[in-house]
Amino acid sequence: MLRAGCTWRLLPDSVPPWRTVNRWFVRLRDGGVWEAMNHHLVMLDRERCGREACPTAAVIDSQSVKTTESGGPRGYDAGKKVKGRKGHVMVDTDGRGLVLDAHPA
Repeated sequence: MLRAGCTWRLLPDSVPPWRTVNRWFVRLRDGGVWEAMNHHLVMLDRERCGREACPTAAVIDSQSVKTTESGGPRGYDAGKKVKGRKGHVMVDTDGRGLVLDAHPA
């Protein structure tokens, strides 16, 4: 992980083959399962802390990150003069992730 990030081919031997793990990840991602799980867990955690399940306020932020051409799709953020990707994050007032989106800058 420290050397190459999250490369599918470098998964440990204790998990299924990387193609199987990748196929399941893509299937769950495209089916909206990760977003649904995050939404449900955020609501449960808010209730556990004594707050209402649905937040009434949120904080939005973005970040531009330089990437190489081999790193996948990238764009250009003219405001920051960065070639790479841009990430937008919306969190509740306690920092729980509500919406996380990465796309070419």
